[in-house]
Amino acid sequence: MNNQLIQLLNSIVPLSEPLLNFLNERLETRTYESGELLLKEGQVSSFIAFVEKGIVRSYYYKDGEKITSWFMKEGDVIISVASFFSQTPSNEVIEALERVTVHAISYDDLQYAYMNYPEFNICGRVLTEKYYVMSEERLYMLRKRTSKEKYYYLLEKHHDIMQRARLGDIATFIGVNLETLSRIRSEKI
Repeated sequence: MNNQLIQLLNSIVPLSEPLLNFLNERLETRTYESGELLLKEGQVSSFIAFVEKGIVRSYYYKDGEKITSWFMKEGDVIISVASFFSQTPSNEVIEALERVTVHAISYDDLQYAYMNYPEFNICGRVLTEKYYVMSEERLYMLRKRTSKEKYYYLLEKHHDIMQRARLGDIATFIGVNLETLSRIRSEKI
């Protein structure tokens, strides 16, 4: 079983031996190559995953353009929230930006773990809170900051993404066009 994932979960609450055994049996390690899709638009998201290695992005289409909604990397949990929890077709696509290794658990197995291992509920709640806060921070960034402030926010908070993601994907993530991003990057502070 993946030590990074177990360390993360144990840092939230100590995991019981039965839960560890369940996770060892049910977690599936998957590897995706750069450009490979973990989830397609219209597909029901059947798993939630922990990223051991690599970086992924989520995007949706708007007027034929791919708009990046988030990036996740090592140590993060990836999910198509609406599709996974409602078990309905996804409006988003999840793509590997480099070779990615994840540890995935199915919707049914996750629900089983919540019902049968109380400590897993605590882990789920804490992780949900973490990602909800991240979502709120992104919304604030997009609504309240100038294009230049958005770029420097991303540079300060997520410097590694700036080095690993394509510029066009970063531009759509912060809500600017590629020309604006290039101009901001060329300006002196």
